[in-house]
Amino acid sequence: MTDAPTTTTTGTTGADWGAWQESWDRQQEWYMPDREERFRIMLDMVEALVGTAPRVLDLACGTGSITARLLARFPDAVSTGVDLDPALLAIAEGTFAGDDRVTLVTADLKDPEWTARLPYDSYDAVLTATALHWLHSEPLAALYGQVAELVRDGGVFMNADHMIDDSTPRINAAERARRHRGMDQAKAAGALDWADWWQLAAQDPVLAGPTARRFEIYGEHAEGDMPSAAWHARVLREKGFGEARAVWCSPSDTLLLALK
Repeated sequence: MTDAPTTTTTGTTGADWGAWQESWDRQQEWYMPDREERFRIMLDMVEALVGTAPRVLDLACGTGSITARLLARFPDAVSTGVDLDPALLAIAEGTFAGDDRVTLVTADLKDPEWTARLPYDSYDAVLTATALHWLHSEPLAALYGQVAELVRDGGVFMNADHMIDDSTPRINAAERARRHRGMDQAKAAGALDWADWWQLAAQDPVLAGPTARRFEIYGEHAEGDMPSAAWHARVLREKGFGEARAVWCSPSDTLLLALK
């Protein structure tokens, strides 16, 4: 098994946040080898629709994967990251400490009042990736209504996630089998999966406490829904967006864009 990121005695916490970010990225790429392509297209569309200095809400931000790529590409952007996971937020806080372009907010997206915690009333872009499948369809539809109120006219919402078309079961099964063969090969070569990564986090002296709290909140994994891209586009239009469609997809994932 791959070793955990090293912990030093320097800094305010002693954790190597860059190493934890790298470790998280590699773990996520085990599931999604084309993850960076999704981020690139997402930021391409941000630039095309709202420019290179956007105010962004990084929804269910986790460690801040979107925010890190946003600021690397658009140094004049500002980002609000919102999440409930104390361990992933600890990594985000360590990563962006001292960067006044970034505000991190702890909030539960299922709380009807979560938007009151945000520093801004509106955003040029709301971006999220591999997160909202933790929600069932009804609370997700309600969340989309709140997102529509946060996005300014002419602004965008993008969700990159697993979106399953149940009308193609044989195609879905073949894609899943192909994908899992590649994952098995990578695992045999030493790749970390979700469970492995969290075991390492639980052993780290800085992340052990936040990780324990995280599992108290979520358990092993939430059981949400993965409706089709057509469902997402329809609901987003119903909630107030003028246009919505996929702008990128792989055999297993979709980047859905909605324009206010």
